[in-house]
Amino acid sequence: MSNDASAEIRDRIDALYRSESRRVFASLVRLLNDFDLADDAMHEAYAAALEIWRQEGVPENPRAWLISTGRFKAIDSLRRGGRLKSLQPEIALRSEAVADENAARAATEIEDDRLRLIFTCCHPSIDAKLQAPLTLREVCGLTTEQIAHAFLTSKASMAQRIVRGKAKIRDAEIPYVVPSPRDLPERIDAVLSVIYLVFNEGYAASQGNSLLRVDLTSEAIRLGRLLLDLLPDPEVQGLLALMLLHESRRESRVSNDGEIILLEDQDRSRWDRKLISEGTQLLEQALRSRRFGVYTLQAAISAIHAEAATPQQTDWNQIVVLYSVLLRMDPSPIVELNRAVAVAMRDGPEAGLELIDRILNRGDLSKYQFAHSARGELLRRAGKTSGALAAFQQALELARLAPEKRFLAARIKDLTG
Repeated sequence: MSNDASAEIRDRIDALYRSESRRVFASLVRLLNDFDLADDAMHEAYAAALEIWRQEGVPENPRAWLISTGRFKAIDSLRRGGRLKSLQPEIALRSEAVADENAARAATEIEDDRLRLIFTCCHPSIDAKLQAPLTLREVCGLTTEQIAHAFLTSKASMAQRIVRGKAKIRDAEIPYVVPSPRDLPERIDAVLSVIYLVFNEGYAASQGNSLLRVDLTSEAIRLGRLLLDLLPDPEVQGLLALMLLHESRRESRVSNDGEIILLEDQDRSRWDRKLISEGTQLLEQALRSRRFGVYTLQAAISAIHAEAATPQQTDWNQIVVLYSVLLRMDPSPIVELNRAVAVAMRDGPEAGLELIDRILNRGDLSKYQFAHSARGELLRRAGKTSGALAAFQQALELARLAPEKRFLAARIKDLTG
């Protein structure tokens, strides 16, 4: 094979790893009942693809090939290590039963394997504090550091949580299945939370050189659609609506050179009207049910932004009202911060600053960069340059994402002239 062809195969495998590795992993977890074995098998399958596809070409269904190869690699590994017979009987039977005739069945089940794995990680037997971190790590492939940042905790503490969650699944023999329709309602809150966390990590990545991770936002929306098919619940509609409305603005959130563009400065002609229309329809259905929750309320706020032809036409009073309702339903300092910003947009920066200072004086969000950057922006608009500089500097010290650091540095530079 020529060097160019070999490089092309490598690029194809790299792309497949980025887009398919977590699906391959989820399917292998279902088939092998072992997180660590599935992870090793997945990486061995991709390594095998690099060698075999150079000789034989890319198969018609690369994902199914990787899953099948991974299963055989796992069985070979267990046999070489003498572990196959020592596995629990049901695992041994399952592993030994892996054969070509099962490949077609596996291929048809791949699409919902990640949803199965989410429900497994969110099983009621698992501590609620472990469910979302475990899912983000095992289902979505986020690093422990990324998850720790999302939960405002240390990497070491988060690593311990994830290990405990995996051990619970193993020791309690929690099945890798989507619950029955009877059990779905009591399991849904944790799953909705996890799907939205996945979306948020893609919509505003916690670290790196890029603000956006389209693979994660797309996957969260796909899972949201799949969940809605399983359970046409108003709050599932609300979550999907929220994600679609946010996603509609993706193309306008960064400049061509990757710089952040604030909502009020975005080119609204670039907003995806098809996604806005779909999201709005789902929102209306959820609201009509009168059985909605926090995701539907957030979607309603996002819809107000989507409906405003210009920033000046935004109904900030209605947004403040919705945030007030949301704060009663889901009291949290971040919701309180968002409401404070909305109050500032309605009543002026001083009104918002009073509310943000109240949050920070309590000790809440002191390590949350967006609290300080929001405070800096309101101080800047109020003409309080020295205070704005201090707030932006504090936000810059907390920022982890390269575009956010550049944005804050630019704000500081503008103020220092």
